[in-house]
Amino acid sequence: MDKQTKGKLGEDAAVEELVRRGHMIIERNYRKPCGEIDIISEINGFIVFTEVKTRKLNSIVSGLEAVDTRKRSRIIRTADCYLNEYITQLQPRYDIAEVMVSRGESVRVLRIDIYEDAFDTEGIYTIN
Repeated sequence: MDKQTKGKLGEDAAVEELVRRGHMIIERNYRKPCGEIDIISEINGFIVFTEVKTRKLNSIVSGLEAVDTRKRSRIIRTADCYLNEYITQLQPRYDIAEVMVSRGESVRVLRIDIYEDAFDTEGIYTIN
């Protein structure tokens, strides 16, 4: 399975999980010159910008670790573009969805962890 197919599988699984948790999906793969946001959703007065990281079981770098300072900065800049384009009264929140998939030919989703409010508008992690 190539990287793009694995990423799409992870994003689709994350969308299903977010919807199951009550999110209303607004947009997927929002792109601007400064970056991309995988999923934009709304729940309980928040506009949620979710970065999805799909990892094979027992990967060296976790999905959470893969969202480094540079990536968080790009997400925040892209979210600012979105918020300027679509003025909203909703409070922004930055989540990370880590999707764990199996290895081998028949790849399947094993686990989805959603880290709500993973980092703040300064890009600083707010989770342990």
